[in-house]
Amino acid sequence: MDIEVALVSAFTVNGKGGNPAAVVFNADRFTDAQKLKIAQAVGYSETAFVASDNEADFEVSFFTTTAEVDFCGHATLATFSTMFQEGMLTAGTYVQRTKAGMLSVSIEPNGKVVMDQQLPEKIAGFSYQEIAHVIGIESDILESTNLPIEAISTGLADVIIAVPHGYLDAIEPNDERIADFCKQHNLVGFHVFELCEVQSKHTASCRNFAPLFGISEESATGSSCGALACYLTEHLTELGSEYVFEQGRAMNCHSIITASVESNNSIINSVKVGGFANSIGSVIVAV
Repeated sequence: MDIEVALVSAFTVNGKGGNPAAVVFNADRFTDAQKLKIAQAVGYSETAFVASDNEADFEVSFFTTTAEVDFCGHATLATFSTMFQEGMLTAGTYVQRTKAGMLSVSIEPNGKVVMDQQLPEKIAGFSYQEIAHVIGIESDILESTNLPIEAISTGLADVIIAVPHGYLDAIEPNDERIADFCKQHNLVGFHVFELCEVQSKHTASCRNFAPLFGISEESATGSSCGALACYLTEHLTELGSEYVFEQGRAMNCHSIITASVESNNSIINSVKVGGFANSIGSVIVAV
């Protein structure tokens, strides 16, 4: 059969840029093998499949071109923004069942989507020497940030890596090394950031590499930015609890991701990530 797949760019800036995701509705009828086939036919980094659920408002599953993943921020944004723009949902709060748990998603009247993420799980710490070889930046340069290298998950496990200002865009990722490292440590990818200048309206600029899942680099990664917000809340308290991240600059595809963290006595009890999305059309895929 032929099915229509919505194509949506998530975390856009004034309707431009962002990270493309595909959205498939009425997905109850598809097997996991069919979902993977659809995701591969579309070829985007993530495709979301929306199905009915007895408890949540929707069950949403996420597939890259190589495998299912537990959660995807930009595909969640694409999904709920599309339902709002198509009149399927009104502004309000909804619950999606994902493999990362039952997560709330709010749609504001202006169309901004803000999603809850899992509370952070700190998985591992790595030395500057371990990461230097993989990322291609000398260990003393990484160490000069005075910030630790940590694997954190708010739905997907990424290594959070700080680099000094001016080094981010110069990174030339080695897909094989990053994929091997992530496979060895059961991680999804690397989320590398540099802090922005004080006068900037952005908190940090980011790049995300997940070649183990077929994504050499992507221009907006909601789950990783949620993890980064938790990391900054712990290690750079002077930045506050509201963050604006830019991503995709090195790909000439600018994206803006907002994040907020609520905590009490250094215990994080809420992580939210938000942004806007825009339709970029649709495609027919044979299943």
